[in-house]
Amino acid sequence: MNALPNKLREARQANGFSQNEIATILHISRQSISKWENGRGYPDLDNLIALSDLYKISIDELLRENEQLQNKIEKNNIEIKEKQQKLNSINTKLYQNKDEGLLLFIVTVISALIPLLGLIVPIYILWRNNKYNSLYKTIITASILVIMISAYNIYAFSVENWFIPSQTTVVKVK
Repeated sequence: MNALPNKLREARQANGFSQNEIATILHISRQSISKWENGRGYPDLDNLIALSDLYKISIDELLRENEQLQNKIEKNNIEIKEKQQKLNSINTKLYQNKDEGLLLFIVTVISALIPLLGLIVPIYILWRNNKYNSLYKTIITASILVIMISAYNIYAFSVENWFIPSQTTVVKVK
């Protein structure tokens, strides 16, 4: 049962590291390293990989004689997979009947025809869009383009009609 703590301590000392140096490299507390080396706790998988790279020892060599830790790691991996499957099924159930990607895309394109709506509607479309829609990235791209086109059209209309009005010449007919 004490194989992993002893191996961690021996590997650290063989490579000339202090507990503080290892803690700094792994961005954790020195007390965590002490717990691992005294058998009061175990490193998580990410830290175990980092330690094996740092000590230049394979993970298999670190864990070989510690079946209890291997069982805990396997149990955690199974638990993580189960939770991911549950989360994916919840997301699927939540959004399966709400694929409104095509509708959002059509509304975005139609809003480009009326410049003022082309500024307001795409913002609402971007807020309404979610990553589970079939045309998620296309809707984002189309909305940004419609906003830019509508802004230019409003600018052009304003300049022509209000800011720089065209001159009209009246000719008297005899």
